[in-house]
Amino acid sequence: MTDRFLKAKHWQLFLMTFGIPMIFQFIMMGTIFATLGNGNPPDPTLIFSYMKFFPLIMILFMGVFFGWFWSVVTGLQKTIPTEFQLKLNRFKIFFFIPLAYILSISIFMGSTISGFADGSTPLNPGLIGGLMAIIFPLHLFSMFCIFHTLYFVAKTFKTAELKKEVSFSDFAGEFFLIWFYPIGVWIVQPKINRMIEQQQQTTANTI
Repeated sequence: MTDRFLKAKHWQLFLMTFGIPMIFQFIMMGTIFATLGNGNPPDPTLIFSYMKFFPLIMILFMGVFFGWFWSVVTGLQKTIPTEFQLKLNRFKIFFFIPLAYILSISIFMGSTISGFADGSTPLNPGLIGGLMAIIFPLHLFSMFCIFHTLYFVAKTFKTAELKKEVSFSDFAGEFFLIWFYPIGVWIVQPKINRMIEQQQQTTANTI
């Protein structure tokens, strides 16, 4: 699976993370506006029926997103000289925390929205307020973990590219490119493809 992410083309990653969700949103909004255009009032059941798919889209998006992070960090280690390879223990901890958080939130949202759609779960402002009090600090910590993951992915990429120990000033550009993934993937992924191709050629020549 790691090799698939590293060898994937930039347009494939973009399609999986942003193309499909955007197409789904266009279809959803088009259907809702078509209903309004016929002079009908907004149908909450129709809106909730579409919103039930949002957690699935979120899981797909985060699966590809985090799968790419993991593949870059673990897969590019073999292209880095031994003396410059990075320790992965802290990365792994901070990597899995937001992944577990987002998966839990997606499952919870999916079940809650399904309850709203079929009327089995009434809106409870007190419950919603209590959940927000719990979710807010977890969300902030999850964001911190994601930024650490971005930092580590960029550092790994630049270390593999330069074959030396790097500081943040060396990979600040890559950090922001990965942060703004819809743009950065078109620049970073082709370089990763070339790294993997060079590594495979080197390995083949040594056999």
